[in-house]
Amino acid sequence: MQLHWHRRDLRGADNRALAAAAAETTHADDGVVAVFVFDPAVLEHASSPRVAFLLEAVRALRTWYRDRGGDLLIRHGDPQAIIPQVAAAIDADRVGWNTDYSGLARERDAAVRRALAERDIARESFHDAICHEPGSITTNAGDPYSVFTYFGRKWHDRGKNDPYPAPESAQLVDSETAGVDAGTLPTIEKLGFDEPEAALQPAGSAAARERLSEFCNDGIYRYESDRDYPKRESTSRLSADLKYGTIGIREVYWASENAKQDASETQTEEIEEFQSQLAWREFYTHVLWFHPHVVNENYKTYENEIEWENDPELVEAWKTGETGYPIVDAGMRQLRAEGYMHNRVRMIVASFLTKDLLTDWREGYDWFRRMLVDHDTANDNGGWQWAASTGTDAQPYFRIFNPMTQGERYDADATYIKQYVPELRDADPDIIHNWHEASLTQRRRSAPDYPDPIVDHSERREQALAMFEAARGD
Repeated sequence: MQLHWHRRDLRGADNRALAAAAAETTHADDGVVAVFVFDPAVLEHASSPRVAFLLEAVRALRTWYRDRGGDLLIRHGDPQAIIPQVAAAIDADRVGWNTDYSGLARERDAAVRRALAERDIARESFHDAICHEPGSITTNAGDPYSVFTYFGRKWHDRGKNDPYPAPESAQLVDSETAGVDAGTLPTIEKLGFDEPEAALQPAGSAAARERLSEFCNDGIYRYESDRDYPKRESTSRLSADLKYGTIGIREVYWASENAKQDASETQTEEIEEFQSQLAWREFYTHVLWFHPHVVNENYKTYENEIEWENDPELVEAWKTGETGYPIVDAGMRQLRAEGYMHNRVRMIVASFLTKDLLTDWREGYDWFRRMLVDHDTANDNGGWQWAASTGTDAQPYFRIFNPMTQGERYDADATYIKQYVPELRDADPDIIHNWHEASLTQRRRSAPDYPDPIVDHSERREQALAMFEAARGD
């Protein structure tokens, strides 16, 4: 039998390692057994929204297997012990899985590989979560790229594999045939979490494919034009699906290519901008693969340490959406309400934390890691270091987002802001976007329960410039 270990690939179709396992089967009694392990080391860094989405995705995957005569074994514990035990119990010829790219995941996988080797069980891993594996797109000298522009050009020019086929029902084995206990899917409470307050989007491959279909029928054709405006609904909302692998990257890419068939020249450009975001995702994955230290350390070195202030009261106001900067507060409250935040707003709140509140990007990264359903180590780390001017191909330190003009530009009528900041629902958009300049009387009259700005943007901007210039040794 073949044992497939699911991790961030919670789907049956377009799954490279699963397809490879199915291809090795010869008859029904020698098919594929699938397993998912709830790893305490992973859950330790999770949050209720993430675990709730994960549970629903695992439940949907188990249903997919059972509808086809197979099953998804459920286990809880250290994969280093559990995967060899399950493999031995079913007399597996080989264990396969898809590669994860963070440093912790690589350490875990190496430990599992060693444990399997000790039992003389064959094992094989596959690059699956991205179109082009780390090391396949390099400079002419063979080095990994540190600038996206050149990476992106090669990414667009490289051919992409077709989606991998899902196993046939005859290639799957249920737990009874395999002679093992299927295991019980735990409740969120059993895993040590409360039911999330956030209203999450549905999880699982069926929901992911529905989102992809809707996006490719509408939003993708205006993606570049509208993606920065949080109320225009032109983004794919596939970030959590790609993070948990409820849909395959090749399926997403080729759906976007197929959308070009009847597209105008302008619409094709819109589609290619979406594809560039897929390339950014891979760029950051490559960066993480070659520089795993970036999870905790700056990618970019300065002559001196950056002297972040890290004021805990300011950080807490940022987390709770009580900064007195409406677009920032709307984003932070959306994060709490949905376990999600619009991408443009993510950049705004990240810039505000690092450049206005002079707070180490690691504080923000850690909060996003805990709160975002779609948290992806490579993407989130890359985004935070970009905003903080410490990362690869990062925003220059002297380019600092003005949160008022950002709000006015991308949410002119304050629709997004009012949705998440109810204290401002009766306020005029002009007052909202000029809250920092409004008199105390105007603020109390317009929104008596909304806080005053906790810092002065102009003053903090000068402090941020001085902080970075000191770090540079200027």
